Amino acid sequence: MGDYILSCCSTADMAKEFFEKRDISYVCFHYFLDGVEHIDDLGQSMPFDKFYEAMENGADTKTSQVNVGEFTDYFRPFLEQGKDILHVTLSSGISGAWNSAVTAKEELEQEFPDRKIYIVDSLAASSGYGLLMDKMADKRDEGMSVDELHQWVEENKLNLNHWFFTTDLTFLIKGGRVSKISGWFGTALDICPLLTVNQEGKLIPKVKVRGKKRVIKETLKKMETLAENRLDYAGKCFISNSACYEDARTVANLIEERFPKLKGNVVINSIGTTIGSHTGPGTVAVFFWGDKRE
Repeated sequence: MGDYILSCCSTADMAKEFFEKRDISYVCFHYFLDGVEHIDDLGQSMPFDKFYEAMENGADTKTSQVNVGEFTDYFRPFLEQGKDILHVTLSSGISGAWNSAVTAKEELEQEFPDRKIYIVDSLAASSGYGLLMDKMADKRDEGMSVDELHQWVEENKLNLNHWFFTTDLTFLIKGGRVSKISGWFGTALDICPLLTVNQEGKLIPKVKVRGKKRVIKETLKKMETLAENRLDYAGKCFISNSACYEDARTVANLIEERFPKLKGNVVINSIGTTIGSHTGPGTVAVFFWGDKRE
């Protein structure tokens, strides 16, 4: 490993044990549940099932990104230890965290002129962002310097594919992701939209599919046609879900059956409280390495 810190935000939606095992530091977002502020701490202070149950019961949710002061306080101890920093933020297409981190970097560079601070816009979210961090940890452990790893992630981050669907449009409508009219018809007609994250890191709907079975089939088809080496895909696949583990397990089983060279089993995570505040329950997201987003 190089003499630098590999870091991200809690919105990478991986388990605390994952970050500890991979030696990845993280800073926590905040969210509000019925006006009460909480830390998005990977489900430690509030179990995900309780969070999504509260949403289903009508609790109001809002989110708060990491601000400049918090980033400064988070980065400073690493710099004081003589460490360089490579921090990857949640996509700028859905959050202002990148801007805050860059401002903190500029302030700290005046204080620590001999240290390197790289801030990378992941253009990713949830466990797709987590899959990016996992690959970066591999590269670091293989001996990449902070400069080399910074160059690698900037060159390769758009090869990370996100495909996800939801069986409940309520919260996407509430968050303005789909219009109320199209959302109402979607609910009435049992439409499960298939969405992606584009090259600007923004969430966009791609296909309207009727019924859960069909949207699961369409999700698998996207992986078949876009994954690196197609059906011979030998990388990792991560899935995240919001209170719909059985749906996620169904998708994972199909992927493991369809892609025999997959590196290990599909890893299923929970969508955290920040991302989940906007998706609500009923979302399954699939992440893999493949064709560059265009």
